[in-house]
Amino acid sequence: MADFLLEPLEFGFMQRGLLASVLVSVICGILGSFVVLKGLAFIGDALAHASFGGVALAFVLGINIYLGAFVFAIATALGIGAITQRGRVSSDTAIGVLFSGTFALGILIISRVDRYTTDLFGYLFGDVLSITATDLWTIAILGLVVLALVLVFYRQLLFVAFDPTVAAASGIATRRLEYLLLALLGVTIVTAIQAVGIVMVVALLVTPSATAYLLTRRFHHMILASVAVGALSALLGIYLSYYLDVASGAAIILVATALFFATLAVTGPVRKLSNAP
Repeated sequence: MADFLLEPLEFGFMQRGLLASVLVSVICGILGSFVVLKGLAFIGDALAHASFGGVALAFVLGINIYLGAFVFAIATALGIGAITQRGRVSSDTAIGVLFSGTFALGILIISRVDRYTTDLFGYLFGDVLSITATDLWTIAILGLVVLALVLVFYRQLLFVAFDPTVAAASGIATRRLEYLLLALLGVTIVTAIQAVGIVMVVALLVTPSATAYLLTRRFHHMILASVAVGALSALLGIYLSYYLDVASGAAIILVATALFFATLAVTGPVRKLSNAP
């Protein structure tokens, strides 16, 4: 058993990949709880796909990939809000239009620059084992930013998530907090795209939190359980990818999915989540 656990850790890329996967899972577990509670899975998927346009453009221009992805994700989030506020189309329609457009832009860019295709498609499907020390530091710093902002605005974000109407009547700037949540969601997606890829990043946001939702009755308990499930999925997924020689991102997501269905099978009826401490 000791050899089974220690053998993969003999390699530097496995150590970095394992640490990056756990860090990303922790960040996704925190934000994913808000995503599940507010029903933001579709917009999370939109921001993930929209970020690919930024990844492709940044790669071609030779600038920081994470910066390009973040700018496109935030611009898409603000665009969705602006279009929806006009009241002429629904939020679902705005999401569909913007994320498909920005994702198509990324495809267009890589179709014109063949030598970048292989590297860029790594961001679509994830390649956690190619993460460098610099990537690891970037993930850690972005994760600390997300954690710090969630801690500072936790009560307001929680109030708005459970009852935005009452929160607005109480004088809370709900619109600003909603944009803050979208911005944090964008940062979280950017940190996760190399670990599990743009295609599967929403699964890492949603699935561990959905599992935690089945297990808990308090929101802060849900966050802790989501972090634990995500971290366990990352650990098991990385080991499975090593011993079975399969894609690490896919292995992590499939472990999380298996944990969700196992939990669904053994838990009783889900009771309404409470925001009480």
